[in-house]
This record gives sequence, C-alpha cells and structure tokens, in this order.
Amino acid sequence: MDAGLISSVVTVIFFVLFIAILVWAFYGGNKKKFEDAGNLPFQEDADETRKPD
Repeated sequence: MDAGLISSVVTVIFFVLFIAILVWAFYGGNKKKFEDAGNLPFQEDADETRKPD
C-alpha cells in the first residue's frame, strides 16, 4: 500500500463519519435533548433560590 491509497481511505472514512454526525445532529428525535442542554446555563441552582434563615 502506498501513501496515496492510505490517504484516500482515511479521507473516505472521515467523510462518512462527518455525514453520520450530521445525520445524528439534525435528527428530529434529538431536538428536545439539545434544547434542554442549551437551556442548562439559564436554570438556577436550587441552592441559589433558597432563602437564608
């Protein structure tokens, strides 16, 4: 095997991996999980909302 063949195989593998990640990211079933994860910084901690005695 020469370097050109190895380079081509690696390029194809990474392209297929990239397409698989895109399909996973834009799949409709993941929307709720991504929205919940995106809203995490805006949620208050339970400790911060408690009133001191």
